Amino acid sequence: MRSLAVKRAEVPSGIIAIPVRTRLVRAGDDLITLIADAVRGIARPGDVLAVSETAVAIAQDEFVPAEYVRPSRLAYALSRRAGALATVNQPESLQLVIDHVGAPKVVYAAAMHVLGRLRGRRGAFYEIMGDAITAIDGYTGTLPPYEHAIVLAPREPEAFAQSVYERTGIGCAIVDANDLEKAKVLGASIGVKRRIVEGALLDNPHGNGDEQTPIVVLKWREQGANPLWD
Repeated sequence: MRSLAVKRAEVPSGIIAIPVRTRLVRAGDDLITLIADAVRGIARPGDVLAVSETAVAIAQDEFVPAEYVRPSRLAYALSRRAGALATVNQPESLQLVIDHVGAPKVVYAAAMHVLGRLRGRRGAFYEIMGDAITAIDGYTGTLPPYEHAIVLAPREPEAFAQSVYERTGIGCAIVDANDLEKAKVLGASIGVKRRIVEGALLDNPHGNGDEQTPIVVLKWREQGANPLWD
């Protein structure tokens, strides 16, 4: 696994990130039109539009109000032992994981996590659970009506990113970035260099609060080959 320092070193200094503010994204929105309108006059061919996976999921109605979820005793017990910044410290979010993969797998992953910690190894729970965890964002938002919404993974992020590119002529990546210096491309249009996009978003220019900047335009400001593209 590449270290954070390596990821940063891979990003050429000529790449700049421009957050783009939009109105609040709502379920059922034509998000491609919203994106195209928001970046008009800002982005051009050769740039890459980094679009928040949360915005895509909300437009696709892929979220659940936390009050609709009834956590089990297992969800309550395990969530109390999770880190303060972990999605699964919220019993409602953890219950959705349990519903998806079953209680036995969650209990096994939790046990392996404890054993791993005793041996000086972290992250076993997340490695075992894989996409079942990464597909869920806890209710950490600050903007009504989503401050208590559990946002799920967007549907077909690869196809969505390609549709944005075909509509705008500008490369697109659907990204999951946070303030813990982590960024992951869930889907990208053809030709976009995913590693470079991820490295350019380690500082999370989207923001994690009420910025309403679900789009970040990545630009290459130097001469020569554009490192954002293969």
